[in-house]
Amino acid sequence: MNQNNYVVIMAGGIGSRFWPFSRVKHPKQFHDVLGQGRTMLQQTSLRFEGVCPNENIFVVTNKDYVGLVKEQLPFLYDDQILSEPIGRNTAPCVAYAAYKIRQKNPHAIIIVAPSDHVIFYEDQFREQIRIALDEAGRDNIMITMGIKPSSPDTGYGYIQYHEDHNSKIQKVKTFTEKPVFELAQKFIESGDFVWNAGIFIFGVQTIISAFEQFLPEVAETFEESKSMLWTSEENNFIQRAYSQCKNISIDYGIMEKASNVFVLLSDFGWSDLGTWKSLYDILPKNSNGNVVQGNVLTYNTTNCIIKTSGDKMVVINGLDNFIVAEHDNVIMICRKDEEQKVKDFVADVKNKDSRFI
Repeated sequence: MNQNNYVVIMAGGIGSRFWPFSRVKHPKQFHDVLGQGRTMLQQTSLRFEGVCPNENIFVVTNKDYVGLVKEQLPFLYDDQILSEPIGRNTAPCVAYAAYKIRQKNPHAIIIVAPSDHVIFYEDQFREQIRIALDEAGRDNIMITMGIKPSSPDTGYGYIQYHEDHNSKIQKVKTFTEKPVFELAQKFIESGDFVWNAGIFIFGVQTIISAFEQFLPEVAETFEESKSMLWTSEENNFIQRAYSQCKNISIDYGIMEKASNVFVLLSDFGWSDLGTWKSLYDILPKNSNGNVVQGNVLTYNTTNCIIKTSGDKMVVINGLDNFIVAEHDNVIMICRKDEEQKVKDFVADVKNKDSRFI
């Protein structure tokens, strides 16, 4: 196992599109969403067994979730849990981890991975991650994992690439974030676009150089950290740093602008599990096309996803193509094809009674 390999797991999001199951106090990455006995965070961590040692795993999360991370990944030391005082999207998150890791190992190769994605074929995933680590270790490049699209999904980012049959990785031509349906359809038909899985691999010096070039204000802020990271002053420094950083994603801030970005075409059974429909799509269904988790009886009900806490009996009659979600004193019933309204529901509930958010 290469001691220069590091993993940074991003686990600070709220996952509001999965409300009411995902809440501000307990987001989806800390739940056993698939009913497999492990939370999404635990599954993500286990995915990197054999890729890097446990002491090289870092989790970046909101200060309110540090206790949940410790509870679910008890092998982590406190210095491996990076506590964000406020959410500032993924660019400051990656900067914090990169500058901290560089002080420990300037030769580090870093994998950045979300904590709430599903990967079904984990052996294939590890094989492809190792290819990306080897490529990133040889060159001053940044790599993202690209998934062959199965449909013109408008919830994903798309990557267009220059095809090179003599290389394991392909040069990125363009990024397009969540296109409209008609454009996504054209991307699929062209054959030279893949979904952006949001998993990045790069050398620590490479990503810090990219911050210096494309997000110099973030680089300038974190350059001041050298005497404070890995000390008792780290928390105070991060409080100041995050108050100065703008809210920006690593995709928009760096990946879409840099010329040294490559994509590794991958196939390992991936889903970003961003919505109720995406959960419905990947879970096994009964003879009526229903996904059912909980203490549920259904009659004349088809093509639904029904997820309940199990401590209540739920009886459903006559629904087709619905989401029925019950968790922690909230029940939501919504058509699957109108799930984009979940964020509106959350906003309205917040105004009415924020206890249920």
